[in-house]
Amino acid sequence: MSDHATNAATETFVAHRNLLFTVAYEMLGSAADAEDVLQETWLRWVKVDVAQVRDQRAYLVRITTRQSLNRLRTMKRRKEAYVGPWLPEPLLTTPDVAQDVELAESVSMALMIVLETLSPTERAVFVLREAFDVSYDEIAAAVDKSPAAVRQIAHRARQHVDARRPRDVVSPTETRAALESFQRAFETGDLQGLLDVLAPEVVLVSDGGGVKQAALRPITGAEKVVRMFFGGLGKVEGTLTGEPTVVNGNPALLVRLDGEIDGVMAIRVENASITGLYYVRNPEKLTRVEAETPLTLR
Repeated sequence: MSDHATNAATETFVAHRNLLFTVAYEMLGSAADAEDVLQETWLRWVKVDVAQVRDQRAYLVRITTRQSLNRLRTMKRRKEAYVGPWLPEPLLTTPDVAQDVELAESVSMALMIVLETLSPTERAVFVLREAFDVSYDEIAAAVDKSPAAVRQIAHRARQHVDARRPRDVVSPTETRAALESFQRAFETGDLQGLLDVLAPEVVLVSDGGGVKQAALRPITGAEKVVRMFFGGLGKVEGTLTGEPTVVNGNPALLVRLDGEIDGVMAIRVENASITGLYYVRNPEKLTRVEAETPLTLR
């Protein structure tokens, strides 16, 4: 490939890089794996005669989708051997993402968990169609299915997701208010305050990956969750603090233990109450967060 062609390929790839990363991340739930997929996409892209590609964005999305599907099959084996619940890798996002309600909802921790219940092909079709409005013909080329089959898969995946995700999209302001109430009640030891902000059927999912202590199964019910916070976390040696941040397009807490990052707490809010708590403690899933978070003085 000539220098001119290489430069053109590079410019096109860079222009669509954020889109490609988001496609890969929504399909995989792992920023580290998404970065690997982008590297694989680039290696294939530079071998293409860019001048012969009619729709370069669609072509890049197709490569990224296929590489993500390949990696999903590998990740399936990793997840089967995973210790405890598996949560998506937290992704620090800028405030402008949070203001884009549709994008924020598409990468929210709650929706990412629902996407884990889809088959690889269903997940690819759902992400491309619902989050990025890719045409059925383009999706068909990416997943090696007919457009008619893709329409059926999209319909089935949408029904599956709609039955499991929150019925109403909650604004960042509402989520932030619930999160602040939760943080205030926990830091002050206000048992009733914590019960007031948690929905009776709240579910706590913690991901330690067998490296950090975490519940091996989801904890359901406000009273059980409160006992875990004031019992389990109350026995932790050191000072736990919560620092507001934006994760996966929504307000969240960066939890520190004596100033060091211990985990990320994301929440799901419905009707002004917290119905889901997602606490990622696995250090392997926090490397990106640590790299992008300023150090704090002790």
